[in-house]
Amino acid sequence: MTSGPVLIDAHHHLWDLDRRPQHWLDDPALATIRRTFTPDDLRTTATQPIAGRHLHGTVAVQCVPDVPETEDLLALAEREPLIDAVVGWADLTSPAIGEVLDRLLAGRGGAYLRSLRHLVQGETDPGWLQRPDVERGLAAVRDRGLCYDVLVRSHQLDQAIRLAEGFPDLPQVLDHAGKPSIADGELADWERQLRTLAGHPHVVCKVSGLITEADHERWTVDDIRPVWDILLTAFGPDRLMFGSDWPVANLAGGWNRWAATVDELLTDCAENEIHALLAGTATAFYRLPTRG
Repeated sequence: MTSGPVLIDAHHHLWDLDRRPQHWLDDPALATIRRTFTPDDLRTTATQPIAGRHLHGTVAVQCVPDVPETEDLLALAEREPLIDAVVGWADLTSPAIGEVLDRLLAGRGGAYLRSLRHLVQGETDPGWLQRPDVERGLAAVRDRGLCYDVLVRSHQLDQAIRLAEGFPDLPQVLDHAGKPSIADGELADWERQLRTLAGHPHVVCKVSGLITEADHERWTVDDIRPVWDILLTAFGPDRLMFGSDWPVANLAGGWNRWAATVDELLTDCAENEIHALLAGTATAFYRLPTRG
């Protein structure tokens, strides 16, 4: 058990390019993060405290639609004390989804699997989350006591709303706040749908990935603040969790700059609200070990 106030990073990635290629990194715009990132890299990088809290634990999240990557992350979590939980991937459309999940849960590090995620942001079908085969897969996730991480862009939030309506007994978390268009300031449609989604109490939200939706070179705290204020009033701090989206965050300033931004944005929050956002919500949602 760790004494003192706790900080949980509820959303980060890891990859070893020698072991498993990440073809999405072939994009020239991602050249600066086209290298291996390890837990030790995160330890040495994440030094900025938030509200006096230093990083104690994390949730490692899948990157590619590949079961072996999830197996790697689970095995890593078993030997890496920094990682408290894993968000993995399995093919929700597969008739064998139940057997795959059972194998993952029974395999090495399977106890760390807490949630599944699919990169819906890359699907062109405007009703992908409502496909019968996907819903069958989501039912298998729910029936095994797992959660679901919803990764959509702002124009796909209607799918997230329908998912929340259709699966009231499946705990869901909206990754990266639904990717609001911070760079162009077009927030009205995103806010309307976000507030509708927030009306479903089994849905929580990650305050993560925002700086990469802003201008990578010129963003300021004032660019992030309108989104922050909307999230606080829509979900409340008890349904928000801090995430870094490291190392993708390196494209727009990195872990420490994002942490310093959150530290500034928390200035007017009460201590219980700060605890919820920095540790409590993630701990409850992902069933993490109690720290502090």
